[in-house]
Amino acid sequence: MNHRPHTHNAHTQNTSQQRLGLTIGLNLMIAMVEVVGGIISGSLALISDSVHNLADSVSLIISYFALKLSKKKVSLRNTFGYHRAEILAAFINATILAGITLFLIVQAFIRFFRPVQIKVDTMGIVALIGLGANLAGMILLKKPSSQSLNIRSSYLHLVGDTLSSVAVIIAALLIELTKLTFIDPLITIIISLYIIKETWSVLQRSTDILMMASPTDINLLKIQREIEKMEGIDNIHHVHIWQLDDKTIHFEAHLRLAKNPSIHEADQIRQKIERWLIDNNNIQHVTLQIEPSETANACPSNSLLGSTH
Repeated sequence: MNHRPHTHNAHTQNTSQQRLGLTIGLNLMIAMVEVVGGIISGSLALISDSVHNLADSVSLIISYFALKLSKKKVSLRNTFGYHRAEILAAFINATILAGITLFLIVQAFIRFFRPVQIKVDTMGIVALIGLGANLAGMILLKKPSSQSLNIRSSYLHLVGDTLSSVAVIIAALLIELTKLTFIDPLITIIISLYIIKETWSVLQRSTDILMMASPTDINLLKIQREIEKMEGIDNIHHVHIWQLDDKTIHFEAHLRLAKNPSIHEADQIRQKIERWLIDNNNIQHVTLQIEPSETANACPSNSLLGSTH
């Protein structure tokens, strides 16, 4: 088995954790203020923005604990470590968020036919507070976002939160100028559709990883063709490829050799293919089982995927 080496910078991780912790506090504060402000002002758009911020707070918390868990060593019980906890939490979070967002869309349509009086001043002030806090969070995560994909995803969530706050401020100004209250549920639906779009991609990705589906950016047939062109290889079969988390891809397969080389020669062939898979296909962990040519009858399936176990 071969794998790509991992390097860790303890100081960078600690700094990232501290900044994530501050950003989580800011986001939770924004969500609570916007919920209260939305109820007082009667603005559904403000409440939908608070839901967006609350969901992103959960995402930030997931990122925070993912950083902490990444330091935890594997054990005899958890031989793969704790990477899947982040994926499972993302799936649960996205499912709950989708349900709440659909509820807000239904409420928005009801508001079109049953408009309510909106306190525009309260709506605008609370949205401005949310915008300021979101900008502060973006500043905190700007630097670590360039060093970690995990932090980068959280940073992008904050960009979405900032745009959402801007949309609510624009809605408050338009309502103040035109006195058209339907602008509030309209903005609610726009924000909700954006949340559903983001949620759907998270649901798809997390479901694929939990179901151990092949990564969408890897072409198994192309890998088969390239390996079977290599010297000394008859065929590759019983291939399994999956993602442990959103960054780590595992690959395992049986290799049937064209001839009967020595143990040393067979090991050289295996190492060559492992290195090719890691260097050219963004695969982190590779496990290959060598089958000498005389064992052809012992494993009757020559198909790429073989049988399931």
